[in-house]
Amino acid sequence: MNHAGKILTMVILVLAGAALLAFPQFASTEAEQQMQGMDHGAQSASEPVPAFHAQPPEGELPPTMPPSIYTDKLIFNAYAVAGRVKKVLYQEPCYCHCDRSNGHASLLDCFASRHGAGCDTCIKEAFYSYEQTHKGKTPAQIRDGIVRGDWQKVDLAKYQKDYLPPVSASSK
Repeated sequence: MNHAGKILTMVILVLAGAALLAFPQFASTEAEQQMQGMDHGAQSASEPVPAFHAQPPEGELPPTMPPSIYTDKLIFNAYAVAGRVKKVLYQEPCYCHCDRSNGHASLLDCFASRHGAGCDTCIKEAFYSYEQTHKGKTPAQIRDGIVRGDWQKVDLAKYQKDYLPPVSASSK
């Protein structure tokens, strides 16, 4: 009986361990599914705006990742435009809430790292900021549009056609 009791105890421990390993996987999958269904543009009044800098940068900004490390045209182009409007991105929030998960202080941090390559929110906000800058909008006006969710209306199709030239060293 003693031998059977040890085997039963061992089986129970193995099953309990397997259950503990499996449970977090299901929990994270459910959380990811909930995140995919979230409408990031419909911000509730009680939700705080993600981190951003209210003023232009006073010093040197970090470089964005070089677009050339990405073969996907959309991602390449997102990093290309991010390099062109770094001072604007420095003053914009990012509604993927990477300020909470990655410690980012603004949308620029998404493109100073590889984070932006895997995030549709960051990509759309970067293109939105770029387009609005070329329309003469100030960073504060662009930020208001991002907070309203206007970045969700960006047409990504035009950025998937051709590679944009990266920012030149002389224009930084």
